[in-house]
Amino acid sequence: MSYRGGRREKAEPFDHLVKLLVLGDSSVGKSSLLLRFAENKFDPNFVLTIGVDFKTKVVECGGRRIKLQVWDTAGQERFRTITPAYFRSAMGVMLVYDITNLQTFLNIRRWMQNVEEYADPSIVRVLVANKLDLQAQRVKAQVSRSKGEDLAREYSIPFIETSAKGNVNVEEAFIKHNEIRLLSVARQTKKQNLGIGVANST
Repeated sequence: MSYRGGRREKAEPFDHLVKLLVLGDSSVGKSSLLLRFAENKFDPNFVLTIGVDFKTKVVECGGRRIKLQVWDTAGQERFRTITPAYFRSAMGVMLVYDITNLQTFLNIRRWMQNVEEYADPSIVRVLVANKLDLQAQRVKAQVSRSKGEDLAREYSIPFIETSAKGNVNVEEAFIKHNEIRLLSVARQTKKQNLGIGVANST
């Protein structure tokens, strides 16, 4: 069982497309995680996501090339109404909170309600505690690792701590915990012997 990140190139060949969503309150670092994963970059200048944005990256899993299309959804309340439309055809979702902001952790339950209401029951869910590099602020915010682990255990989903700034566990958050889904897709396409060559890349 192996996987590796691919290069971001125009018209890069792939065998199957997998859509992932990144959910969470504004300022938890969703866009930074996405930028780090897709382009291995970190921009300290915060830019608020308006509506939705997405990036793509091709990875190898189970001997197949899987194109991950990762959607970054706005965390502001006024954009909650547009979020449901993006659950359509999504195979995985990352629920992200900021370890220095208790309210973003508490609001994960609201985001989970959206997932349960709008997403396919088979969607792969992952709980992500971001900004691991800010340990001092974490202590003040009282958002311990054990709280995250307890919440993940309650929903029976994987839990992982990340830092987009320090590039800690970012690849693992996007790929490793979606590996079951990716392998399922890879095996399905192999079984069906779909002759998908170079597809249009966005």
